[in-house]
Amino acid sequence: MESDDSVASSDFAELLSRAAAGDAAAQELICQRYERQVRIMARVLLGPQLRSHLDSMDLLQSVHKSLLIGLRNEKFSIASSEKLIALACVIVRRKVARKWRTHRRQLHHGRSPNGDSLYVSNLLSSITNHHASPDQIADYNDKLSRLCNALPEIERKMLEMRLDGYTTGEVAQHLGLHPVAIRVRWTRLRQRLHESEIFADWL
Repeated sequence: MESDDSVASSDFAELLSRAAAGDAAAQELICQRYERQVRIMARVLLGPQLRSHLDSMDLLQSVHKSLLIGLRNEKFSIASSEKLIALACVIVRRKVARKWRTHRRQLHHGRSPNGDSLYVSNLLSSITNHHASPDQIADYNDKLSRLCNALPEIERKMLEMRLDGYTTGEVAQHLGLHPVAIRVRWTRLRQRLHESEIFADWL
């Protein structure tokens, strides 16, 4: 006799299969499983600077489209509703990050980075600071300031350019470094940001 977990897993797999095959009812059901979490995350991540350029409902639809394409192409292996929700949240974070970089590049096209630690920390704060209380905001900004001051100038410039919307290739060209060297530095920098509890999907 099958366990309840086994039956639930089988039912969920069938639901995903039907959605991937174009079953509109199944697609609606899987969307309902992550819709609330994605819309909440979208509203938080967009912030006042991006909210006028991208609506949370538009983001939800974009996430849904990406998930369905991934399911059809067997790109994703999703074993449970929890993993579906987690994947949807990762996708929305990446979409907002790309939108932010495009927006920043339009604002600062042609501006030469100077690696100023205050400018970089303020940039990071504007896109990652979602803490509720003034004390938490102050502590978080202090943490950002210390981190940016401790970074080598070249990494501050890398971070500044990335947050201003430049690609890895453009960053490498501007700084006179090989793209592979830049990617290695990105990996280390992302790890350092994560260890400092700073959201790094914007990179």
